[in-house]
Order: sequence, then structure tokens, then C-alpha cells
Amino acid sequence: MRKLWASAYKEYLLLIKDFGGLVVLFVMPLVLIITITIIQDSTFKTISDAKIPVLIVDNDKGTVSQTIQDGLATSNTFQVIVKENETIAKDLVFSGKYQLAIIIPENLSSDLEKKVTQNVDGILSKFGLDEEGETETIPIPKKEVKLYFDPATQLTFKSSVKNGIDKMISKIETQSIYKAFQQQITDDPTEPIFETDNFISFKEILPIKNDEEIIPNSVQHNVPAWTLFAIFFIIVPLSINIVKEKSQGTFVRLRTNPVSYATVLGGKTLVYLCVCIIQFILMLAIGVYLFPVLGLPTLDISGRLPLLFVVALFSGLAAIGLGLLLGTIAKTQEQSAPFGATFVVILAALGGVWVPVFIMPKFMQTLSNISPMNWGLNAFYDVFLRNSGLVEILPEIGLLFVFFIVTTLIAIVYNEKKNAV
Repeated sequence: MRKLWASAYKEYLLLIKDFGGLVVLFVMPLVLIITITIIQDSTFKTISDAKIPVLIVDNDKGTVSQTIQDGLATSNTFQVIVKENETIAKDLVFSGKYQLAIIIPENLSSDLEKKVTQNVDGILSKFGLDEEGETETIPIPKKEVKLYFDPATQLTFKSSVKNGIDKMISKIETQSIYKAFQQQITDDPTEPIFETDNFISFKEILPIKNDEEIIPNSVQHNVPAWTLFAIFFIIVPLSINIVKEKSQGTFVRLRTNPVSYATVLGGKTLVYLCVCIIQFILMLAIGVYLFPVLGLPTLDISGRLPLLFVVALFSGLAAIGLGLLLGTIAKTQEQSAPFGATFVVILAALGGVWVPVFIMPKFMQTLSNISPMNWGLNAFYDVFLRNSGLVEILPEIGLLFVFFIVTTLIAIVYNEKKNAV
């Protein structure tokens, strides 16, 4: 035990002397999490303060175009700006000044009414309810609502706008059909015989804690994600430290003493595990105290702190195991530093830190299951968002611990075989 503490103390002295390394370990993750959370916060709440301006060219001047404009205006998402000319609207959008222009064709309302009336008359005539008998059907050309998008607009925004407008027009068509039937069947058009309100509705059910719904926000998503990124980034200074000791001959001197390689790695594990916990505490402090000052949601850790520390502890062990293995295998700092940084980015991408796993291609979703960051992130989400207990997160923290054991054992065996005489 004395040798282990001596090894840990040596590692501590090396760490505190590297001021640049301390900045990378503690300051850069804080800057990263603040920046990313501020940027992403608007995607987790309704856009009410900053509405998206949308250009409308109304060539119809009828009830359908008015309904579309009213629907956009009351959505609390768009600011409707009416333009008289399609060419002007198109140029404004394609130049990047606006994200969207909607061009409503001429006679949309009147032609829709004629088409619906034709269809209703045709149905009634089939049942012999049309007193005038069959009449000649005049073809009515289909109408096309044009949408001009800024070329830089994201695909998700395009899809949501198309779906919203399609839903509004479908509702207008349905109501027009009901109205036409009512005019044909009843003598009193003002007396409603059809209900036009939606029969099927949707209700989002959220987890409940203490009779209150748990609503996920940007802070609950970003704090665990970027905390994991910071924790795993310690593999870079850790692996560089091991390589530096090998190049400086420190390991050769250690081999002359009765100190095993496992003891040396154990000392590094203790020190860098403390670094991981400090990183985690700083991240929590940012979420609890600084984010509210910046106008962001407060990180709610009430009742979750013990489990959060458990997840952080095992995530730190997994990161340390990877750093020990990389430092043992790498021969130069030029090998360990770039590979370590790149590998952390790959693990973060696979683990869902940047892009949610469920929107990845099927192959990448399968591949994400081997990323220790994905295990840690799922465990954090279980605690933060799913209100899970220790039993529910055991599979994830178990995988993280096994990963630490396996990578450390490989590092020890590799070192013994390399130094075997």
C-alpha cells in the first residue's frame, strides 16, 4: 500500500507542475459546455422570443390562403411577411435574407370549392340523391403551393414546415367536404350535421417525480454528454505522461526497484480518478450555479447526486483504463497525443455526444454499442431523465468497469511481455 501511495504522490507532483495540462483538463471543458449549451438551448424550448420571418405571396386572396396565413401567424413560430411578387420573394430567400417563402397559387380557394362540390355531387348521384341527375364534369387542374427554401436551411426545418402546411391544407379540404355535403343534404346550411373538430389528439406523457413532470432541457442533455467528453479526454495527458516516463528512463529505474507495473498504473489510476471527479464536480457547479445566471435552465440534481457520482466514478475508470493502454502501447508522444485526441472524438461521435444515436444509420447504431461513452451517457440519462435507480444503471456501470479491467490487464500483460528478458 505504501508503494501505491508513493506512486500516486509522484503522479500528483508531475500533474501539478504541468500548468498547460491543468488548463486543458479543467478550464477547456467548462468553456466547451457553456458554449454548446447556450447554442443548443433554443432547440429544447419553444421559439417565442425570436420568430422566424416567412414570406407569403398570396395570389389566391381567398379563404384557403387566409387560413394558411392565420395558421402560421398563430403558431408562435413564424412571423408572416406578405409580398406581392413571387420573383422578389424567391430572390430574397435564395440570397439568404429569409429562410422560407410560400407562394399560394391563384384561384386556390374557388377551385378547391368547385372540386369538392363535383366530388360530392358525383357521390350523391351514385346513390340517386342528386335531383338534377348527372352533370358533365369539367376537369379542374391540380393546385401547387410553391415553397422556396434558403439553400442553407436544414432538412429537418424543411420537413417540419412541409408537414405543417400539408396538415393545414388537409384540414381545409376535409372541412370543405363536410360543408359541401351539408349544403346538399340539409335545407338549413347553418345547422351543423358534421363535427369538424379532430377526433384523435395526442398527449405527451412525461416521467413524474413528486407529482411533477420531469421535462428534459438543454442542460440535462449537455452536462452529462460533455462531462463524459472531458473525462475521456484525460487519456491524452495520461498516455503522454506514460510515454514521457518511458523516454526519460523513469520506468527503467522503477524496474530496478521491487515495484510492479500494476502498482505504477495503480498510482496513476488514483490520481487521474481524482481528476475525473473534480471535473465532474466543476461541471455540476456550472449547471447549478452559472447556467441560471446566463438565463439557462438550472441543473436539477436533487436526490440524484449519489448515483451521478457512481456513474462519474465508473466512467472515469473506463477512461483511465483506455489511457493506460494507449500510453503502454505507444512508443512516442507523437503517437499517443494525436491518436488519443482523435480516438476520443470518434468515441464521442459513436456514443451519441454530438448526434443522438437514434438518428444514426442502422450500422452506426449497432456500432455505438461498443463505445464506452455510450454506456456512460445512457447511465447519466437514466439518472437525469428517466428517474432510474441503482439497479437500472448496473448494466452500464458494469460494462464501464469491465472495460477498465480488460484494458488495464492488457496494458500490464503487454508491458510484461515487452520487457521479458
